[in-house]
Amino acid sequence: MPKVKTNHIKYPEGWELIEPTLRELQAKMREAENDPHDGKRKCETLWPIFKVAHQKSRYIFDLYHPRKEISKELYEFCMEQGYADRNLIAKWKKPGYERLCCLRCMQPRDHNFATTCVCRVPKHLREEKVIECVHCGCRGCASGD
Repeated sequence: MPKVKTNHIKYPEGWELIEPTLRELQAKMREAENDPHDGKRKCETLWPIFKVAHQKSRYIFDLYHPRKEISKELYEFCMEQGYADRNLIAKWKKPGYERLCCLRCMQPRDHNFATTCVCRVPKHLREEKVIECVHCGCRGCASGD
């Protein structure tokens, strides 16, 4: 007889402390996904979704790495359940990428002339003072601003 799969997830210790914030961010994500995109450019419709995904990942990253308020078990659980982006957090650990907004901003294949996004250029080195990333709407995520 085959095993019956159940949806019962065993939550690690400390989950009840971060659950309300994650539920609130999930509600924001749902709202961003269902938001009408009339009159917006095609790329602008995804910007709120990228912003909320960044907030969720940054929340979990800050709780585990700088502040050490959650356990490694809870941190890994959040990664496995998709509450945070593992690849983005891996980049945040490297020097120069501490404020990276999304992974698409640093991939040369997604940009003209095989470079990175304009939001990765520090503000004092830009010719234009106000810019927005085409991919995520970021106004500048380079360190040293």
